[in-house]
Amino acid sequence: MKRLDSRESGFAEALGSLHGWEAGSDMGVEQRVREIIEAVRQRGDAALLEYTLRFDHLEVPQENGLEISRKQCDAALKALPEAGRLALYEAAERIRAYHVHQKQESWQFREPDGTVLGQRVLPLQSAGLYVPGGKAAYPSSVLMNAIPAQVAGVEEIIMTVPTPHGEINPWVLAAASVAGVSRVFRVGGAQAIAAMAYGTQTIPAVDKIVGPGNIYVATAKRMVFGRVGIDMIAGPSEILVLSDGSAPAEWLAWDLLSQAEHDELAQSIFISWDAAHLDKVESAVAQALETLDRAPIARESWSNRGVMILVQDPSEACQIVDQIAPEHLELAVADPDTYLPAIHNAGAIFMGIHSCEALGDYVAGPNHVLPTGGSARFSSPLGVYDFVKRSSLIWASPAGASTLGYLAEILARGEGLTAHAHSAAARIG
Repeated sequence: MKRLDSRESGFAEALGSLHGWEAGSDMGVEQRVREIIEAVRQRGDAALLEYTLRFDHLEVPQENGLEISRKQCDAALKALPEAGRLALYEAAERIRAYHVHQKQESWQFREPDGTVLGQRVLPLQSAGLYVPGGKAAYPSSVLMNAIPAQVAGVEEIIMTVPTPHGEINPWVLAAASVAGVSRVFRVGGAQAIAAMAYGTQTIPAVDKIVGPGNIYVATAKRMVFGRVGIDMIAGPSEILVLSDGSAPAEWLAWDLLSQAEHDELAQSIFISWDAAHLDKVESAVAQALETLDRAPIARESWSNRGVMILVQDPSEACQIVDQIAPEHLELAVADPDTYLPAIHNAGAIFMGIHSCEALGDYVAGPNHVLPTGGSARFSSPLGVYDFVKRSSLIWASPAGASTLGYLAEILARGEGLTAHAHSAAARIG
């Protein structure tokens, strides 16, 4: 675990080096992903079957194919303990209720001369959801990705999930049933992204691909962008906890480790101007690590990527938060409202000592698919707006066409575009 002090020399350089992950930066990975994409484009299902055998050690029977039926998803939901089913339904309802507020409506207005201008908002016709199936399975990601698409009005939601050695996580299938996913396929990795981008004999091509994944998945999403839309190129998960000492150190230790247990590259950062408080939290993390089921993963993340930062005051703390632009920000302070105006860059902001990031991961309602690696400076959480497209509407009246045509002709000739000028001038009455 790295410890930094804002008053020491070299602090700015150390702070600037915190984000050490770039999606698709490995040229070897890029070459392998490019080969996979091309194979799926050329050979479709045959390539998917080969890669599933090679990477997931699963020989998919030709007669059964790659698809997991809706009946299997419904059965997985039914087989869950009652508390599990109720939790999934309640989480889905809260996520849906939140995202309904993001719906956008078409609009238009009429100018005095009768010209009508506006914007038409329509849902995408199809979306593809990638669900990881490696070190951990995430039914919460199924809900967070599928429900905003459903609220937006997307007609067909396709889901791919790897099933290593044939193991299918029942929670993921149950979540697909609750979220109303249209079709589910047992395919993972870059090959799943290629299949959803270009389509195969079994898996239909989609308009947009969303969902987290490893570096192969992230690289594949970057490569197929343009053929399809994507949500973002996400890096490892990260959390920044800013504390004034009002929260128990044990609570904050669990908050920091809630990200560290995701994977070895996840990053947990703690900021305070109280040196004694930093010591208490560091000690609490060490004790909590001994109790985790995924302790080896969390310990490696905390040892190699964890950071504790001592700052001079709350103002400097907020400046550093803005520079880091974290995926998750916990304002574990007595009065979070006083800090909020000074913070501009964060994917999700958890206000006060009771608002732990784990609540946002599952049931609070806002989306947990968030910008990572500092991209919260210019990106937003996944939402309904990611599953709609907008078209401009221009309906010129005869009088409007004459007025606008006069101005457009002048500007077109200024740009040397004669056909544009003649086209506009032809409408002048």
